[in-house]
Amino acid sequence: MRKEKNIPTITVNYNNNGSSVTSNELGMRAMQELAYEKRGEQYLLIKSPPASGKSRALMFIALDKLNNQGVKQVIIAVPEQSIGSSFNNEPLSKYGYYYDWEVTPKWNLCNSPGEDGSKVNSVKAFFESDDKVLVCTHALFRRAVERFGIETFDGKLIAIDEFHHVSSNENNVLGSQLKDFIERDKVHIVAMTGSYFRGDANPVLMPDDELKFEPVTYTYYEQLSGYEHLKTLNIGYYFYSGAYADDLLKVLNPDEKTIIHIPNVNSRESMGDKIKEVEHIIEELGEWQGVEVSTGFHLVKTKTGKIIKIADLVDDDSSKRPLVQAALKMPAIKKNPDHVDIIIALGMAKEGFDWIWCEHALTIGYRSSLTEIVQIIGRATRDAPNKTQARFTNLIAEVDASEDSVTDAVNDTLKAISASLLMEQVLAPKFNFTPKNPQSKEKDGFDYGEGGYDPNKENIGFNEEKGEFQVEIKGLAMPESEDAKRICKEDLNEVIAAFAQDKETIGRGLFDEELVPQELTQVRLGKIIKEKYPDIDDEDIEAIRQHAVAALNITQMAKKAINDEGNDNIKTNTALIDGIRKFAMDVRDLDVDWIDSINPFSEAYSILSKAMTEKSLKAMAEVISGKKPNINLEEARELAKRALKFKNERGRLPDIKSADPWEQRMAQGIAYLARKKSEEQNG
Repeated sequence: MRKEKNIPTITVNYNNNGSSVTSNELGMRAMQELAYEKRGEQYLLIKSPPASGKSRALMFIALDKLNNQGVKQVIIAVPEQSIGSSFNNEPLSKYGYYYDWEVTPKWNLCNSPGEDGSKVNSVKAFFESDDKVLVCTHALFRRAVERFGIETFDGKLIAIDEFHHVSSNENNVLGSQLKDFIERDKVHIVAMTGSYFRGDANPVLMPDDELKFEPVTYTYYEQLSGYEHLKTLNIGYYFYSGAYADDLLKVLNPDEKTIIHIPNVNSRESMGDKIKEVEHIIEELGEWQGVEVSTGFHLVKTKTGKIIKIADLVDDDSSKRPLVQAALKMPAIKKNPDHVDIIIALGMAKEGFDWIWCEHALTIGYRSSLTEIVQIIGRATRDAPNKTQARFTNLIAEVDASEDSVTDAVNDTLKAISASLLMEQVLAPKFNFTPKNPQSKEKDGFDYGEGGYDPNKENIGFNEEKGEFQVEIKGLAMPESEDAKRICKEDLNEVIAAFAQDKETIGRGLFDEELVPQELTQVRLGKIIKEKYPDIDDEDIEAIRQHAVAALNITQMAKKAINDEGNDNIKTNTALIDGIRKFAMDVRDLDVDWIDSINPFSEAYSILSKAMTEKSLKAMAEVISGKKPNINLEEARELAKRALKFKNERGRLPDIKSADPWEQRMAQGIAYLARKKSEEQNG
């Protein structure tokens, strides 16, 4: 068995100030209080990590709308029945709030069989009743809208949990219905999600609809910094060859509380038989001792002699799974860390699954959706006594050049790398970018280190309380419209997600040796933002672009700053906060043009070249180079725009013979347009 090859762990350390688990006089935690401040908005979009209290935040908001804002009834839609229990009765007045949360059992249609066995009929009966709250699945909500029409929901609050299931794609029924509700404008909507990303690159909402929602953004950094116990989160990506179970113990510690998600049976990583895969995992962990009668958990004796309990959620045998599922809902699972040790799942134990003791979320095979990754990581980021560290590991099959499906394998790997980059952004603190102003003395609240702020030295300060970096950049464009300001403040990660999930972008960024970075940071990213926000003017598009590339590249350079400390060991932890601080010390004068000249994927490639075999890297490079695009009309026009800006700044057009590759590329764009114009005139 060969030594494992891995992308080094991303490590983010948090300061444990207890703020996210401390309640105010109304019984609200930090995120809930933040959301409640905006309770008067007709359309609310709550973007907040798993375990931050979104369900209870909705209770507070919904009760205020029912009692003070004239809303008649509340309909809560969840993606699957098991999540319905998150909205069970809560005695909120016991903790200081004005009202209690009460759901009549027959109106929780995730548990109730419905009127005469028909849940759709129950929705109608609820509308005709004086009761206030109904809980149902997304699927049932869609059917009810189709059956009764959107007018029936007038005056009501519609709350959609796990909002990332919605898509603006015309084939997404829930997304189409939501658009109809917004156009009619006679309901209140609260949308909640732990991640606002989709794996299919379709936007959740169209830009004009999205901008109608008031956002409540609570970051991973804010959430985990406010914990009492959990201090460190690690994200690791490991490559293997052969059967994944053979390499399992290189990344799995049997003494850690772990959820293992095995690959989809149709995926490249699957061993072909899900039942045998579980058996193989158990064999790797130790000697099977039988099944615990009361829970259905497998008992396994590890090589150290310890007996561990393994819950198998893969086997869907009706004589086995219900017992295991029931055991995982016992009160003991929250109170006793030794109730279960390892859970093996396929499609379960993701959204809404609450096991506070989980220390390690191990996923085999790439996941096409960043949302799914965020949800899986969320299983391990609950705060619990004596739990100081948590980690997420993605075990990925290395590209095999001999495979017929090498192109699919390359695409899978690119998606995994993309997810890695995006998680770095999700886990990092926020950035607050401003233009460089040497005369500025308004720096209160930011720690600029010993000696205070010196405008000739420091570009970056960090506000621990806000979990926010204040960054000054020379030449930075600032957004003018309210929509663009909001995007720069709240939605940069969504912009970066669209950029990093673009196959051409990440493929060229990793493997095109002739790439001029500005082709990605300026041309490609600008095009992606314009497509995402078509109604925003060009000046604000450029401001958003600059803010997004600054956030991405500063994080990447921070990672490089740590890895360049003279340590070539690829297992070195990358502490993002310390890396950003070190980067600030190394680079005294941040400039927009300099930031644009950095390939955002260069550090990922540097790490990848250590983590994969030369043969696999070559296979990936060959696939990417075979798809390398020639310059096209759209790109040439964008290059010409950049060339005009160049001329305004320097008094001349770009020179195709210049030693600067970016100047050459702009000149090539002008030449391409000139040839096209000549061909049209002569054609």
